Amino acid sequence: MTDLADDLSLLRDLERRLLVYKFAIEELMTKLRILSEEFDSVHQHDPIEHITNRVKKPEGILEKLRRKGFPLDLDAIGDWLDDIAGVRVVCPFVSDVYRVKAMLARQHDVEILRTKDYIATPKPNGYRSLHLIVRIPVFLSDRVEHVKVEVQLRTIAMDFWATLEHKLFYKYDDSPPADFVGELMSTAMIAAQLDDRMESLHRRIHQDDR
Repeated sequence: MTDLADDLSLLRDLERRLLVYKFAIEELMTKLRILSEEFDSVHQHDPIEHITNRVKKPEGILEKLRRKGFPLDLDAIGDWLDDIAGVRVVCPFVSDVYRVKAMLARQHDVEILRTKDYIATPKPNGYRSLHLIVRIPVFLSDRVEHVKVEVQLRTIAMDFWATLEHKLFYKYDDSPPADFVGELMSTAMIAAQLDDRMESLHRRIHQDDR
């Protein structure tokens, strides 16, 4: 009974602490929307197709801390976990993925802590995306907190593949047959080829505009 009461108390405290991650996402979303609209106005091309976001649920955070053997210290959750807050940016073309990253890096109050480029080096299952861990300031009434946000940048084709791959693996309870894995790899390569061809067409159009 005590463990349950402790968990409920932890969840209540955690829900309050997660507000700062919600604010961090809102700060980052505002920056991305401004960059999107300004770039489109200047270059007649919007490098962002759409953006989604989420804050990890309190129950999921506690479960992950326990699974990884981290202490249940709510003051230190930002030190242990990088994916409490997440923003996914879907771009039309591969060049846009790196363009948005470069624009974020030029923001004086956005610090890029880590980069994992799964476009240059896809995961073994074929997954492709550019992952960033950024840290941004959140100005509260009595203090400033610097909050980490995971940013995933990917093309429409990458997002299509990753979304359906997740749904299919869930169906197989993460244990699909061997030929299924091979088929997924093949479709990942097709998505990459599609990105390459669309990128080539994009460059041709912009060369014709000069």
